[in-house]
Amino acid sequence: MRHIDRPQPGEYAPYTVEYFDLVPDGSVLELMSRRLEQTPARLRALPDGRLTVPHQPGEWTVNEIVQHISDDERIYAYRALRFARGDTTELPGFDPDEFAAHTHANLRALDDLIAEFTAVRTATLSLFDGLPDAALTRVGTANGAPMSVRAAALHILGHELHHIASIEEHYG
Repeated sequence: MRHIDRPQPGEYAPYTVEYFDLVPDGSVLELMSRRLEQTPARLRALPDGRLTVPHQPGEWTVNEIVQHISDDERIYAYRALRFARGDTTELPGFDPDEFAAHTHANLRALDDLIAEFTAVRTATLSLFDGLPDAALTRVGTANGAPMSVRAAALHILGHELHHIASIEEHYG
C-alpha cells in the first residue's frame, strides 16, 4: 500500500488535530488495514448486553458508535474523492447526532454493523491506494474549513481510534 504523508497546517480544520494525534507513525493505509481485524475483535469482546444501552443517559450506544464510525468514514471518503478529482465545490457539514437518531443501529446485530464497517473500510482503502500522488495534497473546503485529501485519510483513522478508545473506556 502507498505511503501518505501527514498533512501540513492549512490542510485541515484545527479540531482535527485531536484525531491526528491518535494516529501512530507509519503508513496510514497499512494502519487502517490492520484495523479491519483489530476493531471487530475488540467489539466482539464486549458483552452483548452492553451494545444497545448507553453508558449514561444522552450518550450513544456501542451499536450507534459503530454505525457513526462507518457513516463518518463514508462522508470523509466522499469528500476526499471530490477534492482528489479537482472538484472545488464547498461541501456542507453534517450533524452526527441527527444521523445517529435515524440509523436504527440498536435494531441491528453487531455482526451486521461490523460487516458494514468492513465494506466501508475496504472501499476507503481502495480509494486512497488508487489515487495519484498529486491528488493527496489537493485541498477543498468542507464544513467551512480547508481539508486536503491526505487530511481526510488521517481523520478517518484518528476518528475511529477516538471512538474505539471511548467504547473501551465506557463499555469495555
